Amino acid sequence: MIGTLNTLVDLVEAELDSGLAGEVDVARVARDHGTTEYHLRRMFSALAGMPLSEYVRRRRMTLAAADLVGGAPDLLEVAVRYGYGSTEAFGRAFRAVHGSAPADVRRSGGPLRTQPTLRFRLSVEGSTPMDVTISEMPEVRLVGHATKVPLIYEGVNPHIQAHIASLDPSAHVRLKELNDTDPRGILAVTESPSPDAPEGSMITYLHGVAVTPSVTVPDGLDSITVPAGSWAVFASSGPHPEALQQLWAATATDWFPSNPWRLRPGPSVLRYLELTETYASCELWLPVEQ
Repeated sequence: MIGTLNTLVDLVEAELDSGLAGEVDVARVARDHGTTEYHLRRMFSALAGMPLSEYVRRRRMTLAAADLVGGAPDLLEVAVRYGYGSTEAFGRAFRAVHGSAPADVRRSGGPLRTQPTLRFRLSVEGSTPMDVTISEMPEVRLVGHATKVPLIYEGVNPHIQAHIASLDPSAHVRLKELNDTDPRGILAVTESPSPDAPEGSMITYLHGVAVTPSVTVPDGLDSITVPAGSWAVFASSGPHPEALQQLWAATATDWFPSNPWRLRPGPSVLRYLELTETYASCELWLPVEQ
């Protein structure tokens, strides 16, 4: 996977050098390297700390800034070279990265925020054992109360907290009565429209339970159907939410590179075993395939 990620970065650079704005056929790269686009994008995002699309945008704007500082006279020509059809769209992207307008940078030379070319290296120490179970599961439906919330990578998500607080206590009782399969108990389910969504993207959060397909879902509840397959179940305990967020990172840096599994499309499921304001013991369920 590390070699595949570096190949992907090299292809981005090659496309930028050729004037093709860094557009890479990620699905083809994944096929050529025996993996899936979904898993490749998820691993890039987890290890780089940003989605592939954001990395490409930052590299485009780094090279565009170098062109402007070097005296490129035509803003539209630079915009088109880096994949933008107008100086307005180019200017918005440029300011988002550098904090300054292209014309100002061309005139004054900066300040600039450059994005170096990434190079992935990984040292798997293995000194901290990970408590992981692979479970084969039939098709399952995740049923509950869903809402759209912005994705937040660090700290408590106040939008999720507000959604849970808005539910009547009787809603929890009704959900628990529906639960007839694993994972047991009230679940925190997140589903993103993109495998490498940037922070702030709107994702689906569902506060619910797992049921078998034969269960009749009452009116007013939302549902997500997950096909039969394997799940990797990671156990975590410690300060909340830091321990869980560190576990998320460790799945990418430690577990997936060391084991013959990859992510398959589907929601992430969190099952809390114990939860206080500062401590949590939980299970993170991720859909995987060999």
